[in-house]
Amino acid sequence: MKWIYGKQDFKTIERSEENCYLMTNELGGFSSLTMAGGAARNDHAFLMGCLKAPNCRYNIIHRLKEQLDDLVLSTQEFADGTKEEGYRFLTSFSYEDNPVWIFQADGVEIRKEAALDPEKNAAVLKYEIENRRRESCIFQVKPFFQFAPKGEDMEEGQKILLDGNRIRCRDMCLDVRTNGDFCSVPMEKETYFYRYDACDGRRPTGTAAAVHTVAAKILPGEEKTLEIVYALEGEEPPALERPDEVIARVRSFRDRWQERGSWKSEIAKALARSASAFVTRRESTGGKTILAGYPFFEDWGRDTMIALPGICLSTGQYETAKSILRTFAVNERKGLMPNLFPEGGKEPMYNTVDAALLFINCVYLYYEKTKDKAFIEEMYPVMERIITAYREGTDYGIAMDADGLIRAGKELDQVTWMDVRIGKILPTPRHGKPVEINAYWYNALKIMDFFAGVLGHPKEQYQEMAEKVKLSFREKFWMEEKHCLKDVLSGEAADTQIRCNQIWAVSLPFTMMDKEKEKQVVETVFEKLYTPYGLRTLEKEDPDFHPFYGGEMMERDLAYHQGTVWPFPMGAYYLAYLKVNSWSEKARGRVKRQMEALECAMREGCIGQLPEIYDGENPASSKGCFAQAWSVGEILWVYENLEK
Repeated sequence: MKWIYGKQDFKTIERSEENCYLMTNELGGFSSLTMAGGAARNDHAFLMGCLKAPNCRYNIIHRLKEQLDDLVLSTQEFADGTKEEGYRFLTSFSYEDNPVWIFQADGVEIRKEAALDPEKNAAVLKYEIENRRRESCIFQVKPFFQFAPKGEDMEEGQKILLDGNRIRCRDMCLDVRTNGDFCSVPMEKETYFYRYDACDGRRPTGTAAAVHTVAAKILPGEEKTLEIVYALEGEEPPALERPDEVIARVRSFRDRWQERGSWKSEIAKALARSASAFVTRRESTGGKTILAGYPFFEDWGRDTMIALPGICLSTGQYETAKSILRTFAVNERKGLMPNLFPEGGKEPMYNTVDAALLFINCVYLYYEKTKDKAFIEEMYPVMERIITAYREGTDYGIAMDADGLIRAGKELDQVTWMDVRIGKILPTPRHGKPVEINAYWYNALKIMDFFAGVLGHPKEQYQEMAEKVKLSFREKFWMEEKHCLKDVLSGEAADTQIRCNQIWAVSLPFTMMDKEKEKQVVETVFEKLYTPYGLRTLEKEDPDFHPFYGGEMMERDLAYHQGTVWPFPMGAYYLAYLKVNSWSEKARGRVKRQMEALECAMREGCIGQLPEIYDGENPASSKGCFAQAWSVGEILWVYENLEK
């Protein structure tokens, strides 16, 4: 799907900064700037290199200043209130697999195309310049560098040195290849204003420095192509004629992600291509992993297990799925999976109750796709340890109670996905027996019953536990007066809040309630929580509901799970709706129609992606991470199930 934007989409500098593109390189590195080419966040970069996959990221080339004679074609806001307003000369911006800009100014048309090598820390630029003037013109590119860790600013006194066609800083070297006129300049620093950081209380300004320019002179009536290639030393820098090859390789790489699925929907095809952005290598394990979201997040266990079915299985990346699951299996401890992976000598964090149960679900969904019995035999001991640890008790207050249900969380440990903690404040305390955790628990027990049958192992213990869980769940979670499920069993008033977590008790492969009650849950969720772009985390009528997500971090955190709309639970909603309506043609048609709204969501924010969150009251603008793995993965999983 090709996304095209015209002048009406960037009438002002503010409009020009509303949307951005994203390219990634399978290492954790990426390229992302606004559709006008500016940096509106400190995490925006033309080249965000990754020195050790996937988390050791450096903002290498922050932005590009582009100029035609005296006309500045680039767009950027500065800390002193001044602006570059090149968006006025931008006639169109398009994105399919890589971004393309077209500028027109005083008889000169410039087509700019950029790409990030899908396997290296290398970025390419290609400018096709047509001069229809009666005199010559000079086009110039001046890159501004940071060589700063992602999210940080340049250090005071930091030097960036030019050594021939090599830029040196902080023990890093960036090679430059170009067919243009390469010229060194005295180090020139700029200080930027980051609109999308300032509104959220993040660092509102940052600096970058230039040490060279690349220029081309274009004669009257001449057409000329200017090519520039940047590659971190240690990578073989692409040869001068390779920009087109890099662009072709990017398209071929994304083609493979789309072609392994049999997609009918254009939205699904686009999401399948976008899914490729989240899978990266992990140098420390030699395997693959899934980054939770751009630009902020790294790889987390819970997010990985929720995203994996859509990101990997729906796109036919079965070996990638195995690699990821094996990595987590090796790092299982006390029946728990890492919530945050070890890197740089740090110990992993295991503060999640759901990742291990969702791991079992992923193994099951993988088997359903591949019938890979050998892999099930390999994973079976790990899954046994998970069940044993949850039954007997493990860290973070996670244990099976006498009624067969799982309790989790204690003191300040937040171990469900609603995990915000502000000092000693828990905005959504869910200590006790959370509804989705017990749905995952039952699902895991039924899967173990199934796998034991496949492998010829004893299965009675799993059957007995599952039956006990079902009886307790039905008795203790159902609220007849609200036609839905409690959110948690803790004895607190918040137990009866209407939240989206109950939808997983209907959507999972194995569930506990009768069809009529499942249908009531789906209808209550639709009435109280559904929006076209996701489910609210709390109903609007609740006194704890926060309609807006924004401001300083504490204000954002207080709203994060208190009404804020999340796209990823909508995947479970659609599957649950289809299930309780017996996958009828009418139900399928309704879901297809409702999901058409996602095309609009994919035009806003990060082009071709789905974001982390929206406001709870009016989900009109994406917030949080502009590209979120589990948002993309869950919707892809729905499309696969809808279309097969």
